[in-house]
Amino acid sequence: MGFTASKKVGNAVKRNFAKRRLRAIFIELHDRLESGEYIFVAKKAITEEEYPKIKSSIEHALRRLGAIR
Repeated sequence: MGFTASKKVGNAVKRNFAKRRLRAIFIELHDRLESGEYIFVAKKAITEEEYPKIKSSIEHALRRLGAIR
């Protein structure tokens, strides 16, 4: 697994915040994920959006990819 946030996301504080959110969501979902390598790329909106909405968006994307059991 990998987490990345470019400078487009914001300053160091916002980039770290975005990566912490992605890590937290990954920890919640990791037991349901298929084996493999995952790379999560933070976009600017992640610092402004509510956590439940981000989580449901990521779950939806992973379901569409067939990555969730």
